[in-house]
Amino acid sequence: MIDLHSHILAGIDDGASTLEESIALARAFVRNGISHAVCTPHIHFGRFDNNLQSISHALRQLQAALYDQNIELAICFAAEVRFDIEIMQAVENSTLPFVGDWRGERVLLLELPHGEFPIGAEKLTQWLIDQNIRPMIAHPERNKGIQAKPDKLSPLLEQGCLMQLTAASVTGDFGKSAEDMALSLIRTRKATVIATDAHHIKRRPPMLKEAYDRVCKIEGESLARQLTIETPWEIAKVHFE
Repeated sequence: MIDLHSHILAGIDDGASTLEESIALARAFVRNGISHAVCTPHIHFGRFDNNLQSISHALRQLQAALYDQNIELAICFAAEVRFDIEIMQAVENSTLPFVGDWRGERVLLLELPHGEFPIGAEKLTQWLIDQNIRPMIAHPERNKGIQAKPDKLSPLLEQGCLMQLTAASVTGDFGKSAEDMALSLIRTRKATVIATDAHHIKRRPPMLKEAYDRVCKIEGESLARQLTIETPWEIAKVHFE
């Protein structure tokens, strides 16, 4: 399977703290059936001020460790970018990494605030689309505003924003509200991909295989493969081929 969202790189956000933790997570990825992973540390302006240099340095460290320890996990880097007007300047300065490509457009993993749905969010997403950037909304099912009023997501869906669900939401490990929202997006074919959003070997482990099995049970293997293998690979393959 192909994972498009994780916090496996060491010491640069709220994910793995040390290289040892990164390696433990990488081993867990392999056990979970993941062969390729796009590492997406936070870019959260004013909190996690990561950039192309800091992320690529952390990636090289982990790649060397995976090679030394013969861990068969192919990795590349992007970022989970927090919703902020500063994104516009970063795009203009070419300082944001992208998850991959989608039908000729670059894909940006865009994180909304957890507790609310930003007023006018569709204005920023439309601006990105106008720049030939396709927003992929990170874990919309976990956003409290969307949980309370699912119609808030409609403008972004109508624009063609991609939707990335968290595997642990699909399995119910993020609570019933997130589970119900995730399953609704899956059943209505509005979900684009499922990813781990793994942070820690115990507290936030990869659960992509468990989510795959859940989708197989409720909607069939074809959709499970689409959400965890085929569409993620279509997006990320530019990094690996």
